[in-house]
Amino acid sequence: MSKLKSFNLGELEKLLEGKLVGNPDFLVDNLATLKNSNSTSITFITNNRYKSALKNCSANALIVSKNFKIQDKKNYLVFKDPYLAYAKLTKIFKEDDLEFPLIHKSAEISDKAIVSESVYIGPNVYIGPGCKIENNVIIHANCSIVKNVTLSEGTIIHHGCVLGSDGFGFAPSPNGYHKIEQLGGLFIGKKVEIGANCTIDRGAIDDTVINDGTIFDNLIHIAHNVEIGENSAIAASCAIAGSTIIGKNFQMGGLSGVLGHLNVCDDVKIGAHTLITKDISEPGEYIGIMPAQDHKAWAKSSVFLKKRGK
Repeated sequence: MSKLKSFNLGELEKLLEGKLVGNPDFLVDNLATLKNSNSTSITFITNNRYKSALKNCSANALIVSKNFKIQDKKNYLVFKDPYLAYAKLTKIFKEDDLEFPLIHKSAEISDKAIVSESVYIGPNVYIGPGCKIENNVIIHANCSIVKNVTLSEGTIIHHGCVLGSDGFGFAPSPNGYHKIEQLGGLFIGKKVEIGANCTIDRGAIDDTVINDGTIFDNLIHIAHNVEIGENSAIAASCAIAGSTIIGKNFQMGGLSGVLGHLNVCDDVKIGAHTLITKDISEPGEYIGIMPAQDHKAWAKSSVFLKKRGK
């Protein structure tokens, strides 16, 4: 339950640009789930599967969709997209727990880096040579911004990320592997948010590029010279191999991967646990997941799939 201060529903109607059905003077002082709400909570229904929980819901104010059937005397804020309204409401109730601007005393910044004055840099952050940190950037604790990294305005980097590390480049020889030095950089666009413990390599010669408005979950690896189009979203534990070019509005489900040196067009959605092995030139949804089965059933399925693939 999130608690900050009180709002009346008339205020929230204007702030969220919804339509109120109920009492504009009714006060709410916390945002809660249906299950854990109280009489002064505002709660939300963004999925029809949770409608049954309304029977035991204590909240007197709810965010609902336009097709929701209002049948009782509670107060309702009605929206075309209730999930978006809920997202906006979390910002209203969020407590501002960052001292902004701030560079923590334990942060280490190279004298060859350029750092804006209006940033938040948390404890134990390292910012190396050739890095540029623009206005209103937040870098949480224990991150390493290694080398030749640009973090554009409004970007948020969560705890434990390593950005601008060496790409995985080696030339094999009879005497072992010869390292290819990574001479490029990493460019992160505006209003990008990168989850905890992500790693993104800088480029070999040209830059690795993550374009504006892209969001990453935790534990994602992006290899050198990848380009990701604006407004893309990637869920946890995904990886994209080197030199792959991905278009705008890309969405990638958890535990998925994309092989290297591929091209993926705009407006592609990849289902969870899917491996992309060739170029995608048509927008749409792609999935290759195989649900768990017992061993005998899996063996039969694999034989069938091999026959279908011939």
